[in-house]
Amino acid sequence: MMPDRDFHDRADHLRRLRRVSRVARLMDTAIRIPGTGIRLGGDSIVGLIPGVGDAGTALVSLWIVNEARRLGIPPSKLIRMLGNVGFDFALGSIPLLGDVFDVFFKSNRRNLGMILDHFGETAPEFDIDQRRPMKDITPKAR
Repeated sequence: MMPDRDFHDRADHLRRLRRVSRVARLMDTAIRIPGTGIRLGGDSIVGLIPGVGDAGTALVSLWIVNEARRLGIPPSKLIRMLGNVGFDFALGSIPLLGDVFDVFFKSNRRNLGMILDHFGETAPEFDIDQRRPMKDITPKAR
């Protein structure tokens, strides 16, 4: 009976990792700015809303940290992940400068990298190498 439980535990583990990976991509790199290598996501866009934008994106980032905790990431790494979220929130809250900062500092992708590194995951669906092309969801010009 143990192998069946191990299979279900592994399946749940992979489901959680995929969910975290999708959210990190959505928040940090979902949209490519045409003609550049710059990618941005919900963190950069929602962060433009004064006051509540950065707080809202920080809550999503904290969800990723909580998922890492539930997956069994050690406290020392969770503290580093919280540091990434706090740094992103603090600097992202600065008017104008923070908006530019949000485009280049990808705290969710960094935290995803820490999670995947901890578990030794190398599956292509978790690849966070920014040089590797990702599926482009940018609308095509007609």
